[in-house]
Amino acid sequence: MRMQRLNSYLIRLLLILGSLVAMLPIYMAVVNSFKTQGEMFQSFIALPATLHWENYSDAFNKINLLGSSMNSAIVSFLGIGGIVFCASLAGYKLSRTSGRLSNLIFFLFVASMLVPFHSIMIPLTRVAKGMGVQGSTYGLALIYIGLGVNMAIFLYHGFVKSIPRELEESAQIDGCNEFQTFFQIIFPLLLPITVTIAILDFLWIWNDFLLPLLMLTDVNRYTLILSTNMLFGEYNKEWPLILSSLVLTAIPVILIYAFFQKFIMEGIAEGAVKG
Repeated sequence: MRMQRLNSYLIRLLLILGSLVAMLPIYMAVVNSFKTQGEMFQSFIALPATLHWENYSDAFNKINLLGSSMNSAIVSFLGIGGIVFCASLAGYKLSRTSGRLSNLIFFLFVASMLVPFHSIMIPLTRVAKGMGVQGSTYGLALIYIGLGVNMAIFLYHGFVKSIPRELEESAQIDGCNEFQTFFQIIFPLLLPITVTIAILDFLWIWNDFLLPLLMLTDVNRYTLILSTNMLFGEYNKEWPLILSSLVLTAIPVILIYAFFQKFIMEGIAEGAVKG
């Protein structure tokens, strides 16, 4: 009994220490975002003597927060919508179709998850330029759809197997065709895994820097993360403004993740294990 209590206390202590280590960068970013440049260089850990709220107003204007946030929102929602639409249909069809061809296609989707993005980014930019979508927020969303469907198909494929086939047979007896069966019967049952995929892809697309950097050339089309990068000058870096903009950028992501965390954990576990 004493050993169990000791192990429990040690585990809690390790979790607390791990949480403090994970929270330290957030603490430093928030605290230093309210300081001046000189005060920040004196001590990164100390609390600010005076809260400089003007750092946030300056960052708001310099990164064009409203315009950049709108660009990020357009890319995120179009990308997520396309990923959910394509991957749900593909995952459902592959899960319900038996045979070597179906298994091979599913294997290719899963295997593509192992390909690192850095190995395909140069050919990808050439393909995007050839298609005429480079420099467009809608073209960027299209590329996110192509890059994100593999993981989504994997999760949908496992989740669909937990749905009884009798539901589809009953719908077909009532006169529903295959698309009506999917959208009216099956897709509503996929809500847990759909929420999981949507949130994970939102975190990925909203925080991504490299792909927008490769694809977008017009400053007015920059996403929020890409606009924040404009504060890094060649000879001058305004760290309080940079940290203020990063805090503003992270707020939507933190709120959404905290609110939907339960769905994310449940959806990943069910989609990866069931079937």
